[in-house]
Amino acid sequence: MFPKVPDQHKVGQPSIPNGLGVLYVLFTTVYLFVLYFLNNPDVAAPESSPLLLAACILFGGFMGLLDDWMDLKWRYKAFMPLIAALPLIYFAKVTAARTTIFLPFVGTVQFGAIYFYVIIPLLVMIVTNVVNQLGGLNGLETICPAIVIIGLMALSPSPILMAGPLAFWLILAYFNYSGKIFVGNSGSFAIGLTIVSFAVISDLKLSLLVSILPYIFNAALILLTVFITKKRASLKFDGQKLSSDHRKSLVTLITYHRPMTERQVVVIVAGIFLVFMAIAILSQLY
Repeated sequence: MFPKVPDQHKVGQPSIPNGLGVLYVLFTTVYLFVLYFLNNPDVAAPESSPLLLAACILFGGFMGLLDDWMDLKWRYKAFMPLIAALPLIYFAKVTAARTTIFLPFVGTVQFGAIYFYVIIPLLVMIVTNVVNQLGGLNGLETICPAIVIIGLMALSPSPILMAGPLAFWLILAYFNYSGKIFVGNSGSFAIGLTIVSFAVISDLKLSLLVSILPYIFNAALILLTVFITKKRASLKFDGQKLSSDHRKSLVTLITYHRPMTERQVVVIVAGIFLVFMAIAILSQLY
């Protein structure tokens, strides 16, 4: 039913079903439509926020499928998420969202209209792409976004928006970590847009920025090395453990002359996300 791709970090490179992230898109859309029609009183701005989140996730899934079919170049993938920023800008303006952001060592900054027309599009573009760039190992592309979403839900005034989607994503994460499925680009782009859309709807700008710092660090390493050396990060697999002889991404930095099993690497990266998510929660509360 789903196309299969080789799992390059397993002995014999077994073929694994890919693209199951589309199931997340379908389930989440139905869940959010049901929330909208039930007009749940626990949902912030119930007349619009579930539909807004559903629209953004649908676009993320479409973008991922388009990338799978056409192998989009990075210059297109970098800017396509800006389309999904349009409904978020509208939502923020209609609900009179706060246009201030607290910046460490600087204080509270009033951005005014810049928040709507510059900050939100930048957040959408950056978050969607950096989430998509961290993957390649079983569980990496599913567990890390789940950690970020759980942290945002803990702070959100409308956690019910993500209750169903998170539960379904955790099921996919279990099978992904077990090496039985890949969520593909449809999953990674959809979950990236889920994170940024939910953060904007819940007005959790600072928490979002802090929690995605590992993503940003990984993307910065990848882009710098591509621009400077024209080479991409890669891992060596000796049949049991992974290692690298360069530091061109977060994963290769962790495995630099330090052989580890795939699961050990994923656990370490997940631990890094847990630390930053804890910092994000504390920064929002205090």
